[in-house]
Amino acid sequence: MTDPMRETQAMSVTIAPALRPKRPRAGARAPSPSIENRLLASLPQEEYRRLLPRLERVTLTFGEILYEPGETIEHVYFPSLSLVSLLTLVDERLALEVGLVGCDGAVGVPVVLGLRVSPVRALVQGSGVAMRMKSTQVLKEMRQNPHFQRALLRYTHALMTQVAQTAACNRFHVVEARLARWLLMTRDRVQSDEIHLTQAFLSHMLGVRRVGVTKAAGQLQRRGLLEYSRGYIRIIDPRGLEATACSCYLATKL
Repeated sequence: MTDPMRETQAMSVTIAPALRPKRPRAGARAPSPSIENRLLASLPQEEYRRLLPRLERVTLTFGEILYEPGETIEHVYFPSLSLVSLLTLVDERLALEVGLVGCDGAVGVPVVLGLRVSPVRALVQGSGVAMRMKSTQVLKEMRQNPHFQRALLRYTHALMTQVAQTAACNRFHVVEARLARWLLMTRDRVQSDEIHLTQAFLSHMLGVRRVGVTKAAGQLQRRGLLEYSRGYIRIIDPRGLEATACSCYLATKL
């Protein structure tokens, strides 16, 4: 019998080289939101520079688990072009995606609320660079830096909205619209039209059977919205895909 959790991890988001934005030069001003983490980039440049010595640049690797449910959150991560799925576990083996974090925000938001234990599994689904800060340092900086505190609290609210909207979406909307929503959310967070994944991964993320994913992807392909083959999707018509997606996409759009 196939292990569903191993299948869940069998996905990778590939960022097309032509779509990768150029990196800022060393010593340049605060990064552009389209290049680095948007939460950090929203800070005043002086505040961002002051935070830099407390931030560590790391590479997140596909399949890496940042934390499991019940584990202590040692670091808060601020992805750039990496992608992290927040998964809720059922019976310690089945997983359903409840949140998706990329350049829009941070992984480890319970720390922002004064908690140090993760309620979800944080699984890297797209390899790439991120900045991270020790949780204790995040709390200290929030007390000293009102701009940083506001940015983290705003994002925490946005993530809570995403989680709630995802739960409703999984219950009430058809698979085709949900798949369009998920692809657009992923595109926004990795800045690429090309996504490598498996049917097994999508079936777990969307909470449907594989045959449902195959049928929905086939319908989107016949309408000229994407190219779909085994393990690969390329978005051809983002605007058309957005028109197909359920209202949940706009409700949680970056």
